[in-house]
Amino acid sequence: MKGLKFLSSFLVTAFFLVASPLEFARDVDFFYGYVIPRPIIKVGLVTNLKQAAIKASAGMKVYEVGREYRLLAEEADEVTIRVDREKLSEKFSLQIAQSNDRQEAEILASNLSQKLNGGVTISSKSDPAGQDYVIKYGEFLTRGQALEAIHWLETQGLKDIWILKEDISLPEPGTAWLQIDHRLLSLGSEADLYFIPTHQEGFISLDGRNYRGLFFLKNTPGGLSLVNILNLEDYLKGVVPLELSPETFNSLEALKAQAVAARTYALKNLGRYRHLGFDLTDTQSSQVYGGLSAENPLSNQAVEETTGEVITYKGQLINALYTSTCGGMTEDAENVFLSQPVPYLKSTTCSLEKQPEYLIEAKQPVLTARINDRDITGQITPLLALGLIVPGHEPDYFDLPVSIEEIENSLALASSQKKINGSQLPVKFQPGSSSLNFIDLSRWLIAYFGWQEKAANFVLESEAKYILQASPQLPELKSTDRKSLAYLIQSGLFPAYLRQSDLRKEVTRAEWAYILEKSLNWLDDLFYHGLFISGKGDRLEVMDAQSGEKRWLVIKPEIYLIRKMEEGSFPARRLDLLGGEKITWLEKDGQIELLQADYPENTNLLDRDSAYNRWTVRVSREELEKSIGRYYPGLGRLLDLKVLRRGKSNRVASLQISGEQKSVTLSGLKIKWVLNLKDTLFFIDREYDGSGQLTHFVFTGRGWGHGVGLCQVGAYGLARAGASYKKILEHYYRQVKIEKID
Repeated sequence: MKGLKFLSSFLVTAFFLVASPLEFARDVDFFYGYVIPRPIIKVGLVTNLKQAAIKASAGMKVYEVGREYRLLAEEADEVTIRVDREKLSEKFSLQIAQSNDRQEAEILASNLSQKLNGGVTISSKSDPAGQDYVIKYGEFLTRGQALEAIHWLETQGLKDIWILKEDISLPEPGTAWLQIDHRLLSLGSEADLYFIPTHQEGFISLDGRNYRGLFFLKNTPGGLSLVNILNLEDYLKGVVPLELSPETFNSLEALKAQAVAARTYALKNLGRYRHLGFDLTDTQSSQVYGGLSAENPLSNQAVEETTGEVITYKGQLINALYTSTCGGMTEDAENVFLSQPVPYLKSTTCSLEKQPEYLIEAKQPVLTARINDRDITGQITPLLALGLIVPGHEPDYFDLPVSIEEIENSLALASSQKKINGSQLPVKFQPGSSSLNFIDLSRWLIAYFGWQEKAANFVLESEAKYILQASPQLPELKSTDRKSLAYLIQSGLFPAYLRQSDLRKEVTRAEWAYILEKSLNWLDDLFYHGLFISGKGDRLEVMDAQSGEKRWLVIKPEIYLIRKMEEGSFPARRLDLLGGEKITWLEKDGQIELLQADYPENTNLLDRDSAYNRWTVRVSREELEKSIGRYYPGLGRLLDLKVLRRGKSNRVASLQISGEQKSVTLSGLKIKWVLNLKDTLFFIDREYDGSGQLTHFVFTGRGWGHGVGLCQVGAYGLARAGASYKKILEHYYRQVKIEKID
């Protein structure tokens, strides 16, 4: 292998000698032994770089390219880059051995160099006692880097290591310094650097984030630019999951639409930042790109299954703009970017004319259960589905006392599924009637769960008296009963109103159901969580949130339904589902026994799942005045905002800002920036104090982004409704074609 490395190094050096600098900078498939398939893209990771740490998974070659070529490292593990504003005046190294005999020092240095893979040097120093030879390791920009190297050297068996500081007088301020495997080098102002993985399957990392391809450090008039050069398809694998999260929006068709749009945007905008040495940035100013570290199997699949596919209009690549959330309708490009009309970037509704719905109906009604006038029916419905409590038919069923037999049956069934501390029914306790009061029930539960020690010691006597001080039975309660009741109330297992209630009154079925549900903290383990995908007949297609897998389940004829809303969870006779709703369910033998659905927002828009489908921002006049002043100083006291014109989606296309000193009119996307809002689709309310002075502006809006082109969350909604990625793209981009490029 050493011979092969030498041959490789020789061939690379020979290539340097016969090649010209211009040839090296071209976008070719072969970068000094490292192959990057076309098309190739250059992504700017850092501009005006000041400091960076570059590492390689399996070594990297480092080349300096300027007036001449230099192979700085053949298999470096780490390179630290630093640009100093001030002239560098000191550096650090490590003394790892010392000898007063030169021959002995050379032998020591040779042995240590082999052990440490290089980086070992010898320097001499004179003192009255004679000549000493210091064996040193590495060169470091900071004392901290030297300390890190000491830790590594100690793992190699070295001891008694000293940090040496050396005063130096080297290049002028602004020089880039490289520390390559503990060697310190300076980078000329006309030179560029290439960081190329030693092995084709290796990757490079920048400050802890991994990247495919290679790195290029480019000297530009604006400073150093660090660029990631890689294949376009590999680039997209680091874009798609950050632009449309496959964990949140886990639809392959939506991700494929995002991949095609991102590919088209990248190719259309190649060379946009050529003056800085790259094509696109890794931020929202181009497309968010996170490299190999951001990749996800589902989004990778979306990229691979659409390889080479782009969007065209009349044979030309479109400018495939996309926005996170359009708020129900996208906008004409000219109203946002103040451009000429773009035929394929026209206002489009983010909805379907015939939105498919799936209806699920419960055949059996659920009687309302209340405790202390509070509706707990939704809370106890899982107990009904599991058979832990028996449903009744009389209107006042849950208001009647629960029998000892019912409690015994509930606890016996619960014990058959999971036991806590053995969960044995009390055998010695024999109440004098067929029903229980709360004092009796507290004894029963404490015994059943084996909580005697906990109840006796968890709550202090003074604490128990405080909790029950308003109870009529406090004076007659035994200490053990006081502590048991106080523990159950304090733990939330008994309702809090019992602190001042008659503890000898009979426990109702509703109260027992409430207490049982609170006591069985393992109930949540029985539930599945996921998304509703679609339905057909008596079957539901669901996506399991934990595994990400889709599967079909049968709806049990006696299914219980729960509708979860902002106000709480309530039993439902029917659920109308559009697709994509968050659901929770109980299943047995492939049948759904209980289904809880997050009730759809009060809209059927395709981007309804976005947190930014609807938003409100309340800002004081002073705060808004300050925000506007960053762009337009000299307006004076903010007086008012006036919408002059709206676009087709009702986005504000023109806005007048009135100040005491002067007024200014804004248009397009600048309105969003100046007002610091999520989108320009908003309406304004004003608040005034008692004297009629304007105090606040309240913006009620929809959407997040610029609102032009593909709506990303809307694409997810379309995919859930059954649309293919091509149909999604054709919905948001007018009169376009999806074509494959070579």
